[in-house]
Amino acid sequence: MSGRLIVIGDIHGCHEEFEILLETLAPERADRVVLLGDLVNRGPDSHRVIQLARKHATAALLGNHELRLLNYRKTDDPTHLKPYDHATLDALDRPSWDYLARMRLTYEDRQHGIVLVHGGFLPDVPWRSQPARIVTRIQVVDSLGEARKRSEAPRAKPWADLWRGPPFVIYGHTPRPEVVRTKWTMGIDTACVLGGCLTAVVLPGFEIVQVKARKQYYHP
Repeated sequence: MSGRLIVIGDIHGCHEEFEILLETLAPERADRVVLLGDLVNRGPDSHRVIQLARKHATAALLGNHELRLLNYRKTDDPTHLKPYDHATLDALDRPSWDYLARMRLTYEDRQHGIVLVHGGFLPDVPWRSQPARIVTRIQVVDSLGEARKRSEAPRAKPWADLWRGPPFVIYGHTPRPEVVRTKWTMGIDTACVLGGCLTAVVLPGFEIVQVKARKQYYHP
């Protein structure tokens, strides 16, 4: 398959940084642009991010933030929501919701021997069989072998440290100051919305391209 595979980490409504990154990368017709999820929430303009995604992205993967919004839309259960979700709910139009509803869980590229996912996978479980509640949310694996967020099990090991591969997995969801790579994984959520960078990795060469956040948009 010709062209580059361009993988972009968590955008979280940071539309200006996303636009600059796209301009820097200058995708061509033969390239594929895949977004790792969490396009929305926390940042300044989730709607604009989705507009750009619809125009430029080959695929966008389901993140935990999109999953939560979609679950609320299906159930009208407010327990799915966090305070900052309401601004996103108000901003999104029907084409945006349709776009979120079409997001897939994973993107496999057999040419490069990689799988893309928002959060990650439980080790020792076939990756294709793992559900949205795991692959959009996992950060660590607790002592019982359960998928957890770092805040829920602060002493647990990152799932990526336990992943033996193949395939090689590129993921987002776990914000860190810089790209983190193991033998079989690469994490590219470099916390743009927290004032870090928006990161892309370009295959086949695993070139890292970054845009520094204009400011810290979200304060935990």
